Amino acid sequence: MLKIEGLSKTYGNGVKALANVSLNVDKGMFGLLGPNGAGKSSLMKTIATLQSADEGSISFNGIDVFKDPSRIRQQLGYLPQDFGVYPKISAFELLDHLALLKGLESKTERHEQVNALLAQTNLYDKRKNAVATFSGGMRQRFGIAQALLGDPQLVIVDEPTAGLDPEERNRFHNLLCEIGENIVVILSTHFVDDVRDLCSQMAILAHGQILRHGVPTELMDDLAGNVWVKTISKDERADHEAEFDVISSHLFAGAVQIHVLSNSQPASDFIQQEPGLEDVYFSTLQQSFS
Repeated sequence: MLKIEGLSKTYGNGVKALANVSLNVDKGMFGLLGPNGAGKSSLMKTIATLQSADEGSISFNGIDVFKDPSRIRQQLGYLPQDFGVYPKISAFELLDHLALLKGLESKTERHEQVNALLAQTNLYDKRKNAVATFSGGMRQRFGIAQALLGDPQLVIVDEPTAGLDPEERNRFHNLLCEIGENIVVILSTHFVDDVRDLCSQMAILAHGQILRHGVPTELMDDLAGNVWVKTISKDERADHEAEFDVISSHLFAGAVQIHVLSNSQPASDFIQQEPGLEDVYFSTLQQSFS
């Protein structure tokens, strides 16, 4: 289990990135959902021992992350939001090099693991190609391959599906589900669909604080009977936002569909709708900004 208690971090420019964050993360896929600038990457970097915290503690399976960072790194796989590659090195050579840096000294065992991971990420046929020539989706799959070197027990992926087309996104989702069956995988994202499709546990982070956490289906059940929808023209949006508790709006066939939070029918032309994870997310953010 990953246990985070009272974690706070303020940067030198005065920005408070994390404010008393506490979480328990069990085995499986855990979704960390929040807007850009919420503090997700700061939390991921702190867990990955890439930066220190001002206050608080992190432990993983009994290991104190701050007191013994080398031990946690031996069990950690990390796919950052952006990662660079050497422009002329093949996928096999680069993964082999990274495996060596991670402590896999036996050439035979190292090559076996590198080939297995390239096959698992559907990149074996491209193993002789330079990673710099890969598409965005292929590069993300390579990123997961390097994160899985050394059989880690904790894997962190930061905004992994940003910029991927639907086909690559589905392929990446399947890969994450596969690796998340037996280890702890933390998925940091601002895409609600990623968390809805993949994660059995989640938390919503904004302003460096955990606003809500729990099982996605249970969080949606908490809003049952309180979400109402109506399709309006674009010109009517401002008036409705002034009159009702609009938590989100979507363009639909040239018109605007608004979602309103209310414990009773806001007006006769509103239709009750089963809440989705987007409703949980946007209503939580709205309450935090109000």
